[in-house]
Amino acid sequence: MEEINKTEDIRELLETKQYTRLRQKLSEKNEADVASALEELEETEQLKVFRILPKDMAADVFSYMDVDVQHFIITSLSAKDAGNIIDNLMADDATDMLEEMPANIVKKLLAAASVETRRDINNLLRYPEDSAGSIMTVEFVDLKENLTVEQSIERIRNVGVDSETINICYVLDTRRKLVGTVALRYLLLSQPDEIIGDIMNENVISINTMMDQEEVARQFQKYDFTSMPVVDNESRLVGIITVDDIVDIMEQEATEDIEKMAAILPTDKPYMRTGVLETWKKRIPWLLLLMISATFTGKIISSFEDALSVYVVLTAFIPMLMDTGGNAGGQASVTIIRGLSLDEIAFKDIWKVVGKEVRVAFLCGFTLAVCNFAKLMLLDRVGLQVSLVVCITLVAVVLIAKIVGCTLPMFAKKLGFDPAVMASPFITTIVDAISLLIYFDVATRLLGI
Repeated sequence: MEEINKTEDIRELLETKQYTRLRQKLSEKNEADVASALEELEETEQLKVFRILPKDMAADVFSYMDVDVQHFIITSLSAKDAGNIIDNLMADDATDMLEEMPANIVKKLLAAASVETRRDINNLLRYPEDSAGSIMTVEFVDLKENLTVEQSIERIRNVGVDSETINICYVLDTRRKLVGTVALRYLLLSQPDEIIGDIMNENVISINTMMDQEEVARQFQKYDFTSMPVVDNESRLVGIITVDDIVDIMEQEATEDIEKMAAILPTDKPYMRTGVLETWKKRIPWLLLLMISATFTGKIISSFEDALSVYVVLTAFIPMLMDTGGNAGGQASVTIIRGLSLDEIAFKDIWKVVGKEVRVAFLCGFTLAVCNFAKLMLLDRVGLQVSLVVCITLVAVVLIAKIVGCTLPMFAKKLGFDPAVMASPFITTIVDAISLLIYFDVATRLLGI
């Protein structure tokens, strides 16, 4: 059967008003592929195609769309149609969408949604941002521990169609406390009259509603689960988190860390949807701070003007020493930050980390110094004394940079700050100042200036 493979195919069917054929072809496609195709159309075309989609498919396609496209479509639909879309979305997807929209639009959309959907969304909106409660879904299958297997399967048939997943069912007691789990395959393989409480897995691993989403992702990575139950402070089951949400969280957290390591305030918006002024606001605070802190290096150079006037050649090696120190510190910091984020390193390991980095620093520094000494003597011909000053400084700078680069993120983590903040730009500024102090101190001692 002929398929729609290009956006042009959709446009052609729209222009020739072959709506029935377009509807049929779209219904044969994967929802994510349809969403991608719609995003490439003009806004008026997006709305036309979306209205053509089968109702049971429209909500799924909508959930895969970019926020801007969602915003346009949901505000262009009638209140009834918009309410139907929200009612058919998973509660966590609907909540994510509404959090990106203005309050007046959210109010209208919630008014158009069903009472049950409105209650679920409001429950999710009350949890702190980036907490487990804010990303969980309330569509899951729960079973009472006194049900039989036959009764449980019948319940799954009734409620499973609206659930995020039915692979794992969650067993509750009379007070809705989570007491166990049972996999669907075990239900299918068990005798119809067996009691759920007798076959359930009582060793349940759950997460609290207030747990940070980054820690939630680590729990998924640790246990290799596809879904995990979310409980409140009284161990009552309130929702579940599925692995598709974790993939989004990991991407979000990785982006946030990269931005912080580049001295940029994190933003939730993609680059192409971030305005010039907003981008400026995100970048300028750290640039100002780093510029001000960099003035210290200028003051250090100024205080050694007399020494530089005697050995002008020393000036030529300042950029190399500062860059090498910054790079060495950046290598150590990135490695440690990654280890901290994966819980491979803790503050108690600080002396082990420092010991390892010191050994690495000596090896790196010595290798760089030997290569640089050969270059200075054979190519630059600056003399033995100046070559020794530069090479001794190089070893010392690499050593200090490695120590600073590995310890600052660990201290930041200990004090409750994000260790990604102590990444390359910040460490480079500190190492630059220390490099100059070491350089001029070594020069003063060896050259007698």
